[in-house]
Amino acid sequence: MIVTRIRSAFLAGVRGLALMLMAVTASVVLFTFTVVSLALIPVGIGLFATPAVLTLLRSYAGRRRLLAAEWSDVPVPSPYRPMPADLRGGFVGQVERCALMLKDPATGRDLLWLLVDMTAGCVSALLPAALFLYPVESLVLAAGLWRLFTEGGAYWYGPVAVHSQGTALLAVVFGLAVFAGSLRFNPALLRAHFALSRSLLGPTREMTLARRVDRLTETRHDAVDASAAELRRIERDLHDGAQARLVAMGMNLGTIEALVEKDPAQAKKLLAMARASSAEALTELRDLVRGIHPPVLAERGLGDAVRALALRLPVETEVTVNLAGRAGAPVESAAYFAVGEVLTNAVKHSGADRIHADVQHTDGMLRISVTDNGQGGAAFAAGSGLSGIERRLGTFDGVLAVSSPAGGPTTVTMEIPCALS
Repeated sequence: MIVTRIRSAFLAGVRGLALMLMAVTASVVLFTFTVVSLALIPVGIGLFATPAVLTLLRSYAGRRRLLAAEWSDVPVPSPYRPMPADLRGGFVGQVERCALMLKDPATGRDLLWLLVDMTAGCVSALLPAALFLYPVESLVLAAGLWRLFTEGGAYWYGPVAVHSQGTALLAVVFGLAVFAGSLRFNPALLRAHFALSRSLLGPTREMTLARRVDRLTETRHDAVDASAAELRRIERDLHDGAQARLVAMGMNLGTIEALVEKDPAQAKKLLAMARASSAEALTELRDLVRGIHPPVLAERGLGDAVRALALRLPVETEVTVNLAGRAGAPVESAAYFAVGEVLTNAVKHSGADRIHADVQHTDGMLRISVTDNGQGGAAFAAGSGLSGIERRLGTFDGVLAVSSPAGGPTTVTMEIPCALS
């Protein structure tokens, strides 16, 4: 236990010292470069220098966010607005890029963070190192070197006036107290430094709400496009399938009506054909309804619907369900079709011989994970099935995560915030 505490305090001190050095070097240099590049915008040079400097600043700030998460478990989300994908090239594009970066509220907060980092941040980062190293001085004094420091009078070590061997030993007692404090408080002091950085490097409430509005606007457009595409598919399936069969059946019935007295045998054959056409039309209508909202999903819920999907797969599939109720019908439908597409992709592309699906609801979140033992290598791509699933889930503020190293296994995790009833 004590060894672990010493190690944690030592690491906090070393990391604090490293952060202090970054604050007095990189932060100062970046702040200077940024101010100079901004000052040169009126003469044109800054239009080219500013985006490059701000990109470097964002990379530096991103590194600090990463260190905050790795060293002190302090998550700091990135607040930057995404740059448009269709940004033009040349001088006009450079001007647009510079304007977009300067209009981003996160840019001003990055500059303010540099000022804080090279002042208060530098001090807060130095504290863990100082607490850990300061007791070493008491040992030096107790070793007899206090005489070198007391030629002009007493030497103050904290509250202890060192002027003799006894007072030097008393300084060691104070040093041990400081060392004990470093064991207890060093990790917390490092977290406090990163908390100070998070207050400026993280998004504000207004920025978070604005990003959420943008996200909801984007997903709403995706939902409208998906609904329109689904409507076109239903119309096409009805026109090419059931409608064509019903029209043909109506023509057959007209022919039967004309032949029923003249040629009863032929009329009987046409009746059999009409009966077969009606059965096929009914099957196609049932398949179409199942594609819109499967009856098993409406009647028995998401868990049994996923189990029914698994039974139709040619690969051995295990389904684990832990749901204490049912989500709303739109959420169940989105989750069902998302799981269906993930399972289909696993069968078609992974080469797996075993799939496991887990459906559960915890902490107000519907979580579904699909794992296969295939070859791995699944990735997002524009227009891919995974990007389509992500858009479908995004309509409900859901997220999709994929872990698929080369050689497998592949795990696709979907989360949708919802309540069960």
